Amino acid sequence: MLIWLILVPVIAAACIGLLKTPGRLTALISAIITLALGAAAILCPECCAESCTGTFLGMPTQFTLALPLSRIMVVLALLVTVAAVAGMKAPSKDAERSWAISALLISTGAIGAFMSDNIVAFYGFHELALIPTFIMIGCYGRGSRRTIAWTATIYLGLASMVLLAGLLLLCVQMHAWTFSGLYASVQAGIMPSTPCLIAGLLLAGFGTLVSLFPFHTWAAPAYASAPTPIAMLHAGVLKKFGLYGLFTLAAIFGPKCGEIFGCWNNVLLVLLLGNVLWVGYVTISQTRLDDMLGNSSVMHMGYIFLAFAAYIAMNGNNELAFQGAALLMLAHGLTIALLFLLTGQIEQQTRTLELDSMGGLATKLPLLGFLFGLAGMASIGLPLLANFAGEFTIFVSCFAGWTPGSTECTGMLSCISNLFAGLGPVQLALLFALWGLVISAIYMLRAFRRIFEGEVGRASARATRLSWLDIAAAVFLAFFIVLFGILPPTCL
Repeated sequence: MLIWLILVPVIAAACIGLLKTPGRLTALISAIITLALGAAAILCPECCAESCTGTFLGMPTQFTLALPLSRIMVVLALLVTVAAVAGMKAPSKDAERSWAISALLISTGAIGAFMSDNIVAFYGFHELALIPTFIMIGCYGRGSRRTIAWTATIYLGLASMVLLAGLLLLCVQMHAWTFSGLYASVQAGIMPSTPCLIAGLLLAGFGTLVSLFPFHTWAAPAYASAPTPIAMLHAGVLKKFGLYGLFTLAAIFGPKCGEIFGCWNNVLLVLLLGNVLWVGYVTISQTRLDDMLGNSSVMHMGYIFLAFAAYIAMNGNNELAFQGAALLMLAHGLTIALLFLLTGQIEQQTRTLELDSMGGLATKLPLLGFLFGLAGMASIGLPLLANFAGEFTIFVSCFAGWTPGSTECTGMLSCISNLFAGLGPVQLALLFALWGLVISAIYMLRAFRRIFEGEVGRASARATRLSWLDIAAAVFLAFFIVLFGILPPTCL
């Protein structure tokens, strides 16, 4: 059954390209069928434990949902794909076919990567998904789209080569070319002979793909420029490829993951604070909604890297960090996808994304204001919405195994001194990263006020009404943001 999660969107893309079938309708039918097949596979324990054989570029590979994070990442990809193609608003019929084909191929690449046991296929599916992303930004993007497309291509191309070098070194030294083979090698006591070099290459490669500071400057312009469905799929789904790879490898090495990644952990803690604080302040200064959301997405990656650092610091003995990262990857993907979907609808209604050019849009489109507010509150981390469970779990996980420096206190200053004396690098990084919650609230609440509150501005006065499909696509994502906030998924 799993191979049909790959074949159905590929067949649909072929029908759109060769048979000229309606792009949006064909892609939506394909996405719904794939979602149904994925739900059947994930809800069936036997299907999750088993794997099926397929081919990738003529090479046999195993598709499985038994790997760590596979199920939750496939769920994310399937949900965002349905909303992305349902909310698609291309400027012409030809453009609609191009948008639909690209969205299906990006989704296929992400799902293929998340289900691949073969490491070469895992890498290759992601690379294939990047191609339509570059093309769509260059052909249909906003602003200086060609410059942005080339910048993203250069950054991600170089990162992919660094990543490939790291993966090849790892596989050669471990005598295994699959994730299951790596696990078997670790259990047999085989470890890489150059762990710090391999870890550095993997962190640099995966980190750049995830927009880890300071290799993040490609990301925000690319998301802001991309057509709405492409931004939803790249920022919401494909961006999680690097985090998925890092956590899956760390889980495979288990208690020995500290021997691989530990030499870079303090460096990672400094870099992730760059994501949270530096990029956070950059986000506050943005004057366009798409630029703000692009930088916001980069900023929130810092929290997931914090979970990775906490996991490595405890040599894999930190289940809360793993769980929190999984929950936040799912929640962030749904939330940023919804925000970009609503941004596309705002631009269509007002013909601008300049924050100071709008105002009072909630008077014209109250449902749009409600949905944007819900997504914004989820992004901030409001309780009972999806992001809260992930962020809170990550913050708690940073204190796993922690004990105060001393339990003897002679006064308030002595107690505070003892408390800070016992803090390690992960706990200190968390104290600085918590300021990101305030930063998030500032830029998100300010954006909501400028767009939806106050008197109706000139741009907002152009707004008419949303189509039922626009509403359905947004409500679809909003439903799962609320559902996963109330009932966080634990099927990892």
